[in-house]
Amino acid sequence: MAQASHRTRSSWQSVLQFLEWTGELGLLFMRTLGALFRGRVLPGETLRQMGRIGVDSLPITLIVAAFTGMVLSLHTANQLKKLGAEGLIGGLVAISSAREAAPVLTAIVVAARVGSAIAAEIGTMSVTEQVDALRALGVSPVNYLVVPRFIASVLMLPMLTMFATVASVLGGLVVSVFGAGIGLSIYTNSVRDLMEPRDLYMGLLKTFIFGAIIAIVGCNQGLRTSGGAAGVGRSTTASVVTAIVLIYVADYFLAEWMFGTSAVQYR
Repeated sequence: MAQASHRTRSSWQSVLQFLEWTGELGLLFMRTLGALFRGRVLPGETLRQMGRIGVDSLPITLIVAAFTGMVLSLHTANQLKKLGAEGLIGGLVAISSAREAAPVLTAIVVAARVGSAIAAEIGTMSVTEQVDALRALGVSPVNYLVVPRFIASVLMLPMLTMFATVASVLGGLVVSVFGAGIGLSIYTNSVRDLMEPRDLYMGLLKTFIFGAIIAIVGCNQGLRTSGGAAGVGRSTTASVVTAIVLIYVADYFLAEWMFGTSAVQYR
């Protein structure tokens, strides 16, 4: 009986902690939007964060996207050649990359590389009382720490995704032409005929949401860090795991909204 009561109490505590954490995320998001609408933006810090999030993440994003396109092309080429449908390979790789592969994988790369850095940096400031020092000086941590990272993440993720989409399509082209022996013109014509601007636009629209998730989760984990170096490590890990899970959850609902019931209709 006592064991069942303890288990019930632990379950309720987990639910309450989850609700508290969700409320913190929502509150931080609303405070960030409020600071943006009031024009509380630091241009210099925002540009520095854009360089860290965008430019510094570009090489690894291109590598991941290119090999993803190669894998997509490898699997589709082998199967479609058996069916005599080589003319669909380029379009399938391009649509898959634009809709899902490039946006999601770019977000995961940025979450792993940048989200962890945000949580570690702000978490270190929290445990060394630098965040408290900002409050004592009358400086809002949201305006000084969160807003520049939020703007940079939301703006740079779509740009990284555009480069990733191009790299993925080119990676698929290399495998199709040199690996599967499909003509260059067949691949490029397939991309041109099957891929529509809507595929690219909808994929890019997702990345604004993904960028907001990465920034808010990383900043929230950093601001709530306690417990010294061990706490910074826990916050860094929690930031990456939480951001990736939320990206996948958001991706499902966004895909259902964008392409679910209407995908066949507009095609």
